[in-house]
Amino acid sequence: MRQRLLPGFVSEWKWDLRRIITVLILLVVCLVWVYPFLWMVSASLKTSREIFASGLNLVPSEWRWENYERAWVQANFSRYMINTVVITVATVALVVFHTSLSGYVLGRFKFIGQRFILGLLVATVFVPLGYTIIPTVQIAGALGLLNTLLGPILVLSSGHVIHILLFAAFFRSVPKELEEAAVLDGANFLQVYWRVMLPLSRPVIATVSVLTFLQAWNNFLVPLVFTFSRPDLRTLSVGLFAFIGENEIDWSGMAAAATLSLIPIVLVFFFAQRQFVEGLAGAVKQ
Repeated sequence: MRQRLLPGFVSEWKWDLRRIITVLILLVVCLVWVYPFLWMVSASLKTSREIFASGLNLVPSEWRWENYERAWVQANFSRYMINTVVITVATVALVVFHTSLSGYVLGRFKFIGQRFILGLLVATVFVPLGYTIIPTVQIAGALGLLNTLLGPILVLSSGHVIHILLFAAFFRSVPKELEEAAVLDGANFLQVYWRVMLPLSRPVIATVSVLTFLQAWNNFLVPLVFTFSRPDLRTLSVGLFAFIGENEIDWSGMAAAATLSLIPIVLVFFFAQRQFVEGLAGAVKQ
């Protein structure tokens, strides 16, 4: 009896040892990955001199919460936060609407020139935004969109071909019977899209929303160009330049401002990570 149990016990012990080693390795990798963020939070509570004198030490000698007050009030980051939230939320809403609608058409319907349109969309993925910023600004200037929040919203919500392909792959996998049943009930094109297809694509919507949120929240070039002569319309990423002076840089204030700008990103991904992974995995399977 003991001889029969011994091999199972040894194999289970080996499996537990392997699991422990795996967990330890992942903890080390996680620490290396998270350490820069922890260092930035620590630097936001130090003086600029202590940041360079303390090296890799994460514990401040004195907790200086006034750095956050200086960033939020004196550097006008309270206003920059509002501008960033407005631009990001509006961009996410527009991107989800037009990419899901485009993906629905490309994924569910056959029409002349469909392959050409898909090829043209894929080709635009390889065009960097910096190459198109000059004509974009010229068009925005002709339309009176410079020095407004609407300009960055429209520019940041354009394109997003990868998101269109994600929606197209998902809608292509939806059974046709659902669409045919809605049509028999008298639903038109937009009603089928809004009442049937869009609710089914919630995982993809979560994925697209998170990706668009990260892109719009962290974008620097577009808000910089469109709000160059209107400092009150700056976003958080552009507002970080307020800590760079002619003779010195307020490193502690910049670290506090960067920490404030990253908190919404961490919260959004923390609450939406499950839907984000499910939507991305489901789209890839298709």
